[in-house]
Amino acid sequence: MAHVAPAVEQADLAAVIAFADERPRLLFALTAGIGLGLMTGGTQATADPASRSALRRRIAIRGILLILLGLAVIAYLRPLVFVILDVYGVAFLVMLPLLFLPARTALGAGIAGVVIAPIVVEAARRPPVAMGSDGALGLIPEWFLIGAYPVVVWVPVMLIGVGLARAGIHRPEVIARAAAASALVAVFALTSAAVLARSEGTVPRDAPVGGNVVLAASLQTAGNTAVAVLLVAATMTLTAFAVPRVRRVAGVALSPITAMGSMPLTIYTGHLVVIANAKTVRPDGVVTDDSWPLLVGLIIGSAVFAWTWRRFLGRGPLERVFGWASGWGRSGAGRRS
Repeated sequence: MAHVAPAVEQADLAAVIAFADERPRLLFALTAGIGLGLMTGGTQATADPASRSALRRRIAIRGILLILLGLAVIAYLRPLVFVILDVYGVAFLVMLPLLFLPARTALGAGIAGVVIAPIVVEAARRPPVAMGSDGALGLIPEWFLIGAYPVVVWVPVMLIGVGLARAGIHRPEVIARAAAASALVAVFALTSAAVLARSEGTVPRDAPVGGNVVLAASLQTAGNTAVAVLLVAATMTLTAFAVPRVRRVAGVALSPITAMGSMPLTIYTGHLVVIANAKTVRPDGVVTDDSWPLLVGLIIGSAVFAWTWRRFLGRGPLERVFGWASGWGRSGAGRRS
């Protein structure tokens, strides 16, 4: 929806479509952090130095492969969307020294980063700082500060995911506490951000950074991260903690989404291939890939493909390749998503 939903005039429908822009990004980062936390030992972080070194090496290889894949997609497919893959890879590399933090440390650092990082990003994007991204080295500020997916924001959200995995995301009491805290943060932060936005109006991108601008950015990021935690808590409750009948129904109803979530690299890269080949030229000469049929086709096609592949073949194709290349497939770990 964020990639190909056409612009609409109805304010209510436009507001619904806008939900696809920011919160799913941070949900990506949160679930990536949870995945890293589970891969590195879950509630008991891997303690053996040799095992830690091997895990870091495998995750580093995945990060490098993601960077290369992302840059290749941008260079050769040239989709009309922001590509997340290379930024994801950079974030994995930045996370390497932070992978084995204990739960409280990871959660504390992540929460502090979610509050502080948006301030840094807003300052970098506005006068008098206003960093640029020209030349080959321009990828660095693009990755870390001024791009659509700034790593300085993503890493704190990933740390919160690692902290949840360390605390025991499989435990109902942990999920209950996380949901309660996140609900309070979401209500306060998003309401406060909306009040600030109404009082300030739309701030031009070239306006100097001000107190309300950075405060609103922090509140928005904190609120959106809290919504992501709530979504994780809700799905965990439906699929793991509810009574057996509810779990069975939820498992069937959510199985297409679960299948897509088990092979995100395959589905996302497939989306980019389709979108890059779906460009059209409007009568006014503007090149676009926005289309309701394309949106519906991507959703249904992805769900059918992922469900069928997972049902009969298990792990997604690109997930298998990356797992093998980074050593997981060869070592027998992580054979099934």
